Amino acid sequence: MNWKKISILLTILIVADQLLKIWIKTNLHLDEAIVVFPDWFQLRFVENNGAAFGMQIANNGGFDWGKLGLSIFRVGLVGFMLYYIGYLIKQKAPKGVIIGLVLIIAGAIGNIIDSAFYGLIFSESTPATVAHFGGSYAPFMMGRVVDMFYFPLFQWNSCPEWLSFLVDSRNYFFGAIFNLADAYISVAVVYLLLFQYKFFK
Repeated sequence: MNWKKISILLTILIVADQLLKIWIKTNLHLDEAIVVFPDWFQLRFVENNGAAFGMQIANNGGFDWGKLGLSIFRVGLVGFMLYYIGYLIKQKAPKGVIIGLVLIIAGAIGNIIDSAFYGLIFSESTPATVAHFGGSYAPFMMGRVVDMFYFPLFQWNSCPEWLSFLVDSRNYFFGAIFNLADAYISVAVVYLLLFQYKFFK
C-alpha cells in the first residue's frame, strides 16, 4: 500500500466523519434524537469536552488544561503513527495492518478537528450556525466534540454499582454516545488485536 492510497482512504474517512458531525450540529438541538430503529438505534446529538465515548476529563475551573493535554496527545499520536506507517511501508507490512492504523489516525484527526476548530467556527446555539466575528463559543483547541450514535439496547434498572459505568442516566445498557471517529478507532483496535496480533509480536 502506498502513500497515495493511504491519503485517499484517510481523506474519505475524515470527510465522512466531519460531514455527519456538521449535519448533526447544524440540524438538531442538544439531546434531540432521530430514532433510526425503535428501542435500538438513535442519532442523538450530544457534545463532550473529553475523550472517546463521551468520557469527561476533570476540570477544576479556569483554563481546561486536561482538554489541552488530550488535544496535544492526539496531535503527537497522529504524528508518530504517520511516521510508523512510513516505516511499515518500507518493511512491506501487511495491508491490513496499515489500514487498521489509518483508521486510528482518521479517528484521532476527526476529533482533533472538533476540538481545534468547532469552537471558532460555530455559535453555541443549537442548531448551531456559522459564527460571525466574535460569536464563536470557545478558543482554539477548546471546542467540544460532537457525538451522535446511541444504542439503548435494554433498560437495566437493577444494575450493580460496580457495573454502573455500563448504563446511562436513563438506565439503558451501553449508554455511551459516540461518533464515527470513535468507531474508526474502536473497530481498528479490535481488528488489529484479533487478526493482526501475530504481526505485532
